[in-house]
Amino acid sequence: MMKKSLMLCVLGCLVQPVWAGSIDNIGGLSQSEFKLFSEDMGSVVSYKPVSPSEPLGVLGFDLGLEFTSTTLQHKDLWKTATSGVFTSSSVIVPKLHAHLGLPLNFDVGAFISSVPDTNIKVFGGEVRYAFVEGGTAIPAIAVRGSMSKVTGVDQLSLNTKGLDVSISKGFAMFTPYAGIGNVWVDSTPNVSGMSKESFTQSKFFVGGNLNLGLVNFDLEYDKTGSAQSYSVKAGFRF
Repeated sequence: MMKKSLMLCVLGCLVQPVWAGSIDNIGGLSQSEFKLFSEDMGSVVSYKPVSPSEPLGVLGFDLGLEFTSTTLQHKDLWKTATSGVFTSSSVIVPKLHAHLGLPLNFDVGAFISSVPDTNIKVFGGEVRYAFVEGGTAIPAIAVRGSMSKVTGVDQLSLNTKGLDVSISKGFAMFTPYAGIGNVWVDSTPNVSGMSKESFTQSKFFVGGNLNLGLVNFDLEYDKTGSAQSYSVKAGFRF
């Protein structure tokens, strides 16, 4: 089921346009609806690792073009928030994602996104420490702190902070990985009569990285809160 969904995500990203419709009607939501909408938004824009736990090593890097498709739990609220324009059940976010290896088993990562035909822009980053480096006989285990922030939406200020622990083990060119953690979301409506919502979402992810030397591929499933996301990344990892 997971492989099938990931393949559909890949094909969808190649043959379909990303969703269109700017968020311009936050005031059309009630306070309780705004919280539900923010839960979806937090799942959509929160940081997705799309990378194994093992450290890259000093000046190692992982650079790729990435697409994340998130299935919404409250698509009717997205239709309201976009003045009736958005009618899909999922959001596809294209990203440029990069990781850089540092000394002492630390890695840093960052992504940037501008969703076409919308007012949504997102950026985020991570700091990861592999307290177990891993090797031939043992897996790598790492702890990660991450963040993301939405810009470009005048009626909404939203940011996330994440903390997770992950594990990975390489087998020749293929490295499966998995992790668990939490995401803290702060969502502020920039319209009169509505209040800020702050909440925590649980996070689980599992994926696989395939390094073919000249090109690197990564597929990842993520569940943040109640929403499921599928990510695919293609690029270079050395």
